[in-house]
Amino acid sequence: MAACGRRPEHRGAPELFYDEVEARKYTHNSRMIEIQSQMTERAVELLGLPEDRLSFLLDVGCGSGLSGDYVSEEGHFWVGMDISSAMLDVAVEREVEGDLMLADMGQGIPFRPGTFDGCISISAVQWLCNADKKTHSPPKRLYRFFSTLYTALLELITTQAMKAGFTGGMVVDYPNSAKAKKFFLCLFVGATNAFPKGLGAQSSSEKAVQAKFTNERTRFRNAKGKSVKKSRDWVMEKKERWRQQGKNVRADTQYTGRKRRPHF
Repeated sequence: MAACGRRPEHRGAPELFYDEVEARKYTHNSRMIEIQSQMTERAVELLGLPEDRLSFLLDVGCGSGLSGDYVSEEGHFWVGMDISSAMLDVAVEREVEGDLMLADMGQGIPFRPGTFDGCISISAVQWLCNADKKTHSPPKRLYRFFSTLYTALLELITTQAMKAGFTGGMVVDYPNSAKAKKFFLCLFVGATNAFPKGLGAQSSSEKAVQAKFTNERTRFRNAKGKSVKKSRDWVMEKKERWRQQGKNVRADTQYTGRKRRPHF
């Protein structure tokens, strides 16, 4: 009886626990759907995202995309990563709007600095506290996760600094070295004559590895306001996002978004 009450992360590695059967059971559990939606809503609220534009978010441990559903409903774009292929298969079947990646968060966040405006993780990070394999070291996996996540969110830090009046950007030293690579956020008051270059051997044909940031993403410059869920405008916006992502979408008609009569 005691074993039945154990939390999932105490019963085995996530990629093994969430097999095809468990993934479908999890995704079709109405109580789990409600909990995931409520937690995601609160997580996005706590991010304090700008209200004048949409954001690009990372969902760590996205599973079958339940948390991503809320992010999409809010109009934001997202990328989800998960270690369970069964969970991601269900997400693909559900035709979630975010891009999906099979990855172990304990190996780090495989994205370039400044990729995302924010990150959410619903009921997933605690899995890093387990040593599911002999080679797993929870402290090292946690550090790897948080250190690479910090790098991927650098633009969020930079944007707020720019908003406060600073100029500048990020400089990367020794970009081709796994151990020596360092990221430096360089902020200046007023204009600068020359932006500093990153250290490291470079041939004459290579450009200095550095990144400069602005206060906005042109991708989201013309973002529309939120529409009422399930309304015609909401459906049209959702279909347009799908088209931009290269998905096959039915043509718009006079019946698009119209509520159907119940069948008896």
